[in-house]
Amino acid sequence: MVGKVVISNAGRDKTKVMVIVKETENYLLVCDGKERPVERPKRKNPKHLKLTNTYLTAQQLETNRALRKALKAISGTNEEEM
Repeated sequence: MVGKVVISNAGRDKTKVMVIVKETENYLLVCDGKERPVERPKRKNPKHLKLTNTYLTAQQLETNRALRKALKAISGTNEEEM
């Protein structure tokens, strides 16, 4: 699931588009490249995330700048397509 784009359904970051960077036993670690950089991902319960059908490549996950650019392009598309 690493690289999968998700939308937060709960918490301060509700409705924000993020990407899964790591999976743990009970949680997913997500980041957006701005408020939550790749170096400091947010731990989220999978119940509080809406999964999409979109994945990012490893190259898009390398830097915060590339991640922000990729998520901006995705969030500009219609959410029904995700």
